[in-house]
Amino acid sequence: MPAENPAAAPAAPGPDVLRRTEGRAGFLTLDRPRAINALTHPMVRALDAALADWADDPAVTTVVLRGAGERGLCAGGDIRAIHDDARAGGTASAAFWRDEYRLNARIARYPKPYVALMDGIVMGGGVGVSAHGSVRVVTERSRIAMPETGIGFVPDVGGTWLLGRAPGELGTHLALTGAQIGAADALLTGLADHHVPAAALDALAADLPRLPVDEALARHTTPPAPGVLAEQREWIDACYSAATVEEIVERLLDSGVPAAKETADTLLAKSPTALKATLTVLRAARALDSLEAVLDLEYRASCAALTSHDLVEGIRAQVVDKDRNPRWDPAALAGVTEADVARYLTPPPGGDLGLAAG
Repeated sequence: MPAENPAAAPAAPGPDVLRRTEGRAGFLTLDRPRAINALTHPMVRALDAALADWADDPAVTTVVLRGAGERGLCAGGDIRAIHDDARAGGTASAAFWRDEYRLNARIARYPKPYVALMDGIVMGGGVGVSAHGSVRVVTERSRIAMPETGIGFVPDVGGTWLLGRAPGELGTHLALTGAQIGAADALLTGLADHHVPAAALDALAADLPRLPVDEALARHTTPPAPGVLAEQREWIDACYSAATVEEIVERLLDSGVPAAKETADTLLAKSPTALKATLTVLRAARALDSLEAVLDLEYRASCAALTSHDLVEGIRAQVVDKDRNPRWDPAALAGVTEADVARYLTPPPGGDLGLAAG
């Protein structure tokens, strides 16, 4: 974090979100460093309240989002809490998603520059509070991913909107595999706008309260190190343009490209139901004309996943017991029916999110 300015307004108390103003900037810091700043429901509400307050405040011309600690901006939502809620048949997760997705939409439509410093780990819900912003800054330490299929879930927080608009089939590849990408690939796929060395983030944050955003960025941006997706684009586009997950896997295995075969093995370790639901939701998202409509769609998918076997099992294997050996049901792609996938597009018992109609 930047050194405190003695003239800066004092930080307001909040639920793991530090809020302060300095000069013309409002700073929001996610403050759960031991959990890589994983989002809780109170944190989502605190972020939303701050943005609502500052939207019409003439003293705040720029908003800056950071993460406390050295590990990353945000590792996502608190999936252990989601696991416990799903096991209990509760409604807390659906309530969390309602507020989280509304926050994602607010960020995307924010009337002032929203500068997200996407240093370190930025995954799942962390992408939702950063990649919808108007100014997305990555560093050489950035590791960005939507890893939901590995826990029996579907990319949410507007992730299918973002990935569905990546060049070619790069977004499909990232959505299905959950692969982590660095700075250059984040720029290529449209998840980020600028690269700034991690060592220069404090200086950038110190400039933002006193300079226009473009001027502050111009002082610190540098070209990123080369990524990997540009070189893989040919086989990714060819394989992921298939109509079904089964055909995607078949094309990957038959491509003759070692990296493609490794990717097929990666896919076959994910939740078969989550893979098929993700491909369906991602392609439906491509046909929608607004982030709000996509968030409505993702809310349906998230609520369906909450009542599935695979979400509880996936979180158990990856986070609770950490045996890394999920027992998916169905265990293979062939066992996932059209009705299984259709559930992810069906309005939940508690009603739709309704953002697009708002």
